[in-house]
Amino acid sequence: MTPMHALCLLALAAAAPAQTKLEVTSRLGAKFYSLADEKGAVAAARKNLAESPKSADLLRKLAQAQVSVWEDKEAVATLTRALAVAPQDAGLYTERGHRELPLREFKRARADLSRAAALDPKNMAAYYHLGLAHYFLGEFDAAAGAFRHAVETAPNTDERINSTNWLYAALRRAGHMEAAAKALEAVPPEMTNKEPHTRFYLNLVRFFQGRMTEAEALPPEPPAGNTDTEVELPFDTVAYGIGNWHLYNGNAAKAREYFERILKGRVWITWGFIGAETELARKPSAGK
Repeated sequence: MTPMHALCLLALAAAAPAQTKLEVTSRLGAKFYSLADEKGAVAAARKNLAESPKSADLLRKLAQAQVSVWEDKEAVATLTRALAVAPQDAGLYTERGHRELPLREFKRARADLSRAAALDPKNMAAYYHLGLAHYFLGEFDAAAGAFRHAVETAPNTDERINSTNWLYAALRRAGHMEAAAKALEAVPPEMTNKEPHTRFYLNLVRFFQGRMTEAEALPPEPPAGNTDTEVELPFDTVAYGIGNWHLYNGNAAKAREYFERILKGRVWITWGFIGAETELARKPSAGK
């Protein structure tokens, strides 16, 4: 598949359905849209906010409703309003930085998440998303530092496993092979995750450890036209992780194959999708 063919597929997959909003145009030229507010969650949150328009809690709830239909641009604006009310709220900075990532505003996310971590050094979510901001910017050493903090402050095994996945990837991309292998020791053979629907994170780590094959770790590819994040998330995450593994092990062609498969989907908000898009925009080569 040629890069132009992949771009055409991406543009078709991201075609806007009715009653949606343009959220972001990717570096590959694809336009990504929100979903329709079919359940009325955003409308209901706006109605509640109207009764107390300066409530940081109600503004946060409106942002959550907006995120549920992929209105990330609107959510960032709402969280900015909330921060005007509660300027020292680390959680609000974390959430705004989180939502800036799908908008491909990586530098703004980095600033917000750095602020969140400074305000609350035990805020695991701030470190995790800060790691992603650095990672998508190609700042792999800084990403590894943030992900290491996320592993150390993880409140449960599920978060520890997920953060270890990204810590390993960041260290490999930074060229620290021994440190990457050492990082995988945070997930020993006897460790398991608690939430069945996030088992794919553990499978990806087991693949890195050589305890699971590529075919065993990779979830089924979602059906064409899928807009269910939970359906797309396992495939995007693992396919990106495996593609990335091929990239830093010298097989750029195989990596590109995985990245292009991810971009056939429509769920543009997953980290795997963003990672794949970012790699293709970088014109990946082995180890870079």
